[in-house]
Amino acid sequence: MIFSAQSTQIAACNQLHGVGERLARWLLMSHDRIGGDALPLTQEVLGQMLGTRRANISVAASMLQEAGIIEYARGSISVLDPSKLRDVACDCYGIIRQQSKNWQAEAASKGV
Repeated sequence: MIFSAQSTQIAACNQLHGVGERLARWLLMSHDRIGGDALPLTQEVLGQMLGTRRANISVAASMLQEAGIIEYARGSISVLDPSKLRDVACDCYGIIRQQSKNWQAEAASKGV
């Protein structure tokens, strides 16, 4: 159920928000799941995940790097400032994160 809700939110996000906001959301989601600052992601993979060309990812990532929010090299992105990355991300990140927390709390209360 949670994956269905997240998929719907992400699909809407991909239609409504710009590449920079979506990239920030995806990096935060990856950061949360990996539990570390180093993300083994290429611009090609990010382009596929966000439904845009690699060149668009390159421009957005460059802007985040110039702002001191991330650092990237071939095949790896490091999150330097998660707080600033949250400021850049669209509201969808917070919505998806809250949905996950609600689902986990519900599952825990039911002993699942």
